[in-house]
Order: sequence, then C-alpha cells, then structure tokens
Amino acid sequence: MLQLITILNRCHRFPGFVYQQARFSSDHKCIEIAVRPRKGSAAVCSRCHQPAPGYDQLAERRFEFIPFWGFLVFLLYSMRRVDCRRCQAVVVEEVPWGDGKRTLTRAYMLFLARWARRLCWKETAEAFRTSWDKVFDAVEHVVTFGLEHRTLGQIDAIGVDEIQYAKGHKYLTLVYQIDLGITRLLWVGKERTIESFQGFFTAIGDEVASKIVFVCSDMWEPYLKVIREKCSDALHILDRFHIVAKMNKALDEVRAAESRLMASEGLMPVLKKSRWLLLKREENLKTEQRFRLRDLLRYNLKTVRAYLLKEAFQQLWDYNSPTWAGKFLDEWCRQVMRSRIEPMKKIARSLRQHRHLILNYFRAQKLLSSGVVEGLNNKAKVTMRKSYGFRTFRALELALYHSLGKLPEPECTHDFF
Repeated sequence: MLQLITILNRCHRFPGFVYQQARFSSDHKCIEIAVRPRKGSAAVCSRCHQPAPGYDQLAERRFEFIPFWGFLVFLLYSMRRVDCRRCQAVVVEEVPWGDGKRTLTRAYMLFLARWARRLCWKETAEAFRTSWDKVFDAVEHVVTFGLEHRTLGQIDAIGVDEIQYAKGHKYLTLVYQIDLGITRLLWVGKERTIESFQGFFTAIGDEVASKIVFVCSDMWEPYLKVIREKCSDALHILDRFHIVAKMNKALDEVRAAESRLMASEGLMPVLKKSRWLLLKREENLKTEQRFRLRDLLRYNLKTVRAYLLKEAFQQLWDYNSPTWAGKFLDEWCRQVMRSRIEPMKKIARSLRQHRHLILNYFRAQKLLSSGVVEGLNNKAKVTMRKSYGFRTFRALELALYHSLGKLPEPECTHDFF
C-alpha cells in the first residue's frame, strides 16, 4: 500500500491535495485511498474557479479511480463548502480529480474513453469491471470537452454523405473535412433532410462557411439545395463513386428484367449467375470469369449493350480538360438516349441535369473526390458494427465523434494508457 501511495504522489499529484493512506475495503475487493487537503491550501469555488473562504464540510465521497493490480481503486474525500463572495453563494468546492457530481475521476474517464475507442463499450465495461453506463459517461465527458475546445481553423474542403444506421430508412448526415492535410468528422445530423444539413452550417457559422473552397457530395437533392444556398462560391464536385454505383444499379435492373423475360419465353438462360461478371471491373475478374464474359458478349442482348455503354463511360475519368470531358459526356449521353434501354436513359438524363457539377471534378484538377468520404463512412460503419448498433442517437453520435472527430482530450497529470 505504501508503494501505491508513493507512485501516486510522484506520478499523479494534485495541487493543494495529498494522498494520506491506502487500505483494503472490508470485503478485500477494492483499494480505498484517503485524500486530504494540504495544510494552508484554500478551497476553490466551483462556479468562479477562484479561492474562497471555507464554510463547512460534507460527508465523505467515493471517486472511482483507475484500477491497480486487478483491484478497483476509490479515492475517499470529504468535500468542503465555501462561502464565495464573488458568487454570493455557498457552493461545494472544485476538486482537480472530479467533474461535478460524477462518481468517476477525470483520469479514469479518460482511461475508459481511450479503451472504448479500441473496443466496443460493452467489452470495455467487462474488462475493467464497471458498467456500460459509466463507459458512456466517460465517452460523453471526453467528447463534450473535445467539441468545446476543438479549433476548426481554415476549412478548405468538406464532403457530405449519408449512412443508414437502423432499419426503416433511418439515416445520418455526416459532414467531413477532407483537406489534403487533415481528414476528420465535423458534424453528425439526424436524418438526411434540408433542415439537418443546415444545422451543420449553423454550427460552424457563416464566417467559416464562406471560406470553404470545395464541396463533395452525391446527387441527393436536399444536399444540392443547401450547398447552393450556403456555399454558392465553392466549387461543388459530384461524387464519381455514386455515379458509377447508380450506373451499376441500372445495369443490374436491365439484366434482371431481361433474365426474367428469357425465362418466361423458355430461352436458354445465358444470363444466369452473370451478375458479378457484369458489375466487376475487368481487371478484377478471374481467368475463368474473363472467358465466360467473352462468351456472353457475343449475344445481342440489351444487357450486353448496357454493359458496353457502362464500360465506355469509364473513359470519362481519363480526361484532364473539362472541355474535352464535357464533349465526351455529351456524346455518351446521345448514344444512350438512342439505345432504347430505359434504366440507362434515366442515368443519362440525370447526368445531363448535373453536367456542370460533374465537370467540376476536372476543374478541381481531379485532386478531390468523395473517395475519402467513402473510406470514412466505412470506419463509421465499423464503429456501429462493433457494438451491434446503438439504442439511442446520442450514443451513436458520441461514438462517431470519438472515433472519427480527432478531438482534443482533457489534460492529465499522468497517462495510464
């Protein structure tokens, strides 16, 4: 026990306080360490954070500290009340190891929060013999501190996207900073509506929003409308990955419809088990799949024509000039509109409608795209999957900020992790 007191007094000291003694509890399951104020030290008001004369003393409180040697550790301290003349009130003193009425010490909350970034919250609670609620409180304390003390600075590029977090078409709007030097989560909004996305610009303020140079998003109309209103001077780049995904979806619709038609007419099922042959990139196909795709392309089918149109579209991304990219896009759309393949024609009409935003990718010299956003979305999904989903939006919001926000953490006199 004396060795524990020595370690704490050397590595985890608090100004104005001293560790007095350590003992086992009556059931020998935890260690209790008594803390007392140093002689001559004045109590600090918890409102104005200034020294104030003492008033009286409250009953002893237990603060849960970081476990040592497999034992739970508690700090025992009798809180003092002060008669603060500045606040004109009698209030409980401020202690450097605690935060308000929380039963966990600040060091332990930081310790649990760091482990909760690596493990799911339930596993963290089980590993350190505490409860899920205390892990939640720890993460909430660290994230709240980080959001209050983070510096937004100059934000040149942002990416916005949505992810589904529960059944029933429940979505989150996630806004990331995707500058070349830093990528982090800036904001989490509930649902993917105009109001939810406008909350991001309200949070960062007009001054920061006016300095945004690039915005990456998909073709979701509420996002496009808010970006036109709030970032009219920024270069808005449509996400090439969503464009390709929509094209793959259209191709799959053509394949499925034609496969059903051939089955109903009793024709040879040449399209059976061909979905991934058509959706995969050619360089990712195996040798056997390449031969099968070559045989499939010999048939005069709508699916084959749609596949060739999709593959021809990939040449767009090889251009560097917006002018030549625009000419290729216009010619490709003309070919599609003559193809009499309705799902592909729908894609062409959409691309014509958003032609200017698509070409902004080339105006930005192909330096920015939502590929970074998709990678961050995958990390967000991993965060949700580790805990098999969160029951409340607040818990999910805290977990995402904690994992992806790169927030500053509270200072601690000693790192235990």
